[in-house]
Amino acid sequence: MSTTFPRSRKSRLGYNVDQVEDFLEEARRAYTADPQQPNVLNAESIRTMAFAMQKGGYSTSHVDAALERLEDAFASRERERAFAQAGDAAWYAKARGSAQTILDRLARPAGQRFSRAGLLTTGYDPKDVDAFADKLVSYFQHGKPMSVEHVRTVVFASRKRGYNETQVDLLLDAVIDVMLAVR
Repeated sequence: MSTTFPRSRKSRLGYNVDQVEDFLEEARRAYTADPQQPNVLNAESIRTMAFAMQKGGYSTSHVDAALERLEDAFASRERERAFAQAGDAAWYAKARGSAQTILDRLARPAGQRFSRAGLLTTGYDPKDVDAFADKLVSYFQHGKPMSVEHVRTVVFASRKRGYNETQVDLLLDAVIDVMLAVR
């Protein structure tokens, strides 16, 4: 019986134990692999990892917290490798370019920053997203404090004809990439 993470009650859903264990083993191999070997596992793929649910599975909050730490470790290692290969100036230039792309998207007028969900479909509430977008602009342009954790855990209300969730989520992923790159 695996005890890597606490389990949810038998009547409650948690992450599939076998999938989590397999992924963690793959992450261990990837992290300890020769830096010259191609690697498909990186900080971004860790952030977007999803597991099936099962009754009595691993506690989602514990696994999610571990994945965040793992993502941070991989991002740090990716940054170190990039510094060694291309130098820190090239790494930071890439991060600045990504930040500018984010700011260009957020410079659009409120209510028009992302495409809308279909007529009968829900999406993220534009007012919620726009308010958070303003905080992101303050972070990037004025150095206002914001943590990676805050971006990872932001929650938006749903609304018919709201913002396209995929577009917003991709932007948030890009923000996390930039934040981890310059940490």
